[in-house]
Amino acid sequence: MSNRKLGPSKTGTSHWWHQRLTAVALIPLIIFLVGLLPSMAGASYREFTELMQIPITPIALILLIGTGLYHMKLGVQVVIEDYVHNEPLKVGLQIALLLGTVFLAVAGIVSIIMLAA
Repeated sequence: MSNRKLGPSKTGTSHWWHQRLTAVALIPLIIFLVGLLPSMAGASYREFTELMQIPITPIALILLIGTGLYHMKLGVQVVIEDYVHNEPLKVGLQIALLLGTVFLAVAGIVSIIMLAA
């Protein structure tokens, strides 16, 4: 099987599909968040934690954080691969991107779990 159509990274097709799938997955999650925002505006901490007790709320927010951050990572990774030509800098930026994405995901998910508990 020939890899000629995949480009230099040899993973172009799967990366492209992941970017598109996460974009499509974000549509209903963003709509859910936009629908949730009016009920959160002006809510007290107690009211907000009651809203987080409804199981769909923390689940949707965790999916939004995970999907959104993965989508962001894919996009920034393409920019780094395409426009950073210094190899050590490119590797360093990709490591920083991965660590930053994981940190934000863990912080967001732990925060939601703490609010929902």
